[in-house]
Amino acid sequence: MEYREINLFEGISEADLARMITCFGAKIKRLREGEVVCDYSDTGDDVGVMLEGSASMIRTDENGEVAVMELFSDGDIFGEVLAFSNAAGDSVKVVAESDCKVMFIKYGQITKRCENACEHHSRLVSNMFGLIARKTLSLSQRIEILSKKTTREKLMYYFNILAKKHGREFDLPMSVTRLAEYICADRSAMTRELSRMQADGLVEINKKRIKLKKTF
Repeated sequence: MEYREINLFEGISEADLARMITCFGAKIKRLREGEVVCDYSDTGDDVGVMLEGSASMIRTDENGEVAVMELFSDGDIFGEVLAFSNAAGDSVKVVAESDCKVMFIKYGQITKRCENACEHHSRLVSNMFGLIARKTLSLSQRIEILSKKTTREKLMYYFNILAKKHGREFDLPMSVTRLAEYICADRSAMTRELSRMQADGLVEINKKRIKLKKTF
């Protein structure tokens, strides 16, 4: 993916973007599926930009209970300075759900006053606020998912969100285990419910490939 295709860099010329990346001291990191992209206990003020692949924000409490808080795909941004308060001191990490490529930029570099009043710097800040607004929408959708009473309702609501983005056939952006953690359901119970949904003609499932046959 070209950097200019990333929403954070929308409207910035290739030449200005190249200078900005150098000026900011941005770092590119490639990670394998399952690797920790960043640990919120030691990332400081780094902002991560997902250039390629997908990842999940995983929260583990003192009892070892795991929950998926957010999902990240191409163009999404993440980082401790953009996250919710973690007053409980739980372990919060971003873990790669596929092989991925991430750019890290210091948050202070993005938000600092530009001595030259560069138009492209102002555009970057504006783009970042737009992405934060998108994060807010994503978290609102997550709350809607969790508000559903049954596992089937949670799955159908989430599948409909994916279908609106990608069409009725799409690939799950995470493993079955992560999906169960994302909707806060028991993995075995969720797997059984997926089988029943397939038998009832609601979906067709082939590994991570989902075909949604009915919507609401």
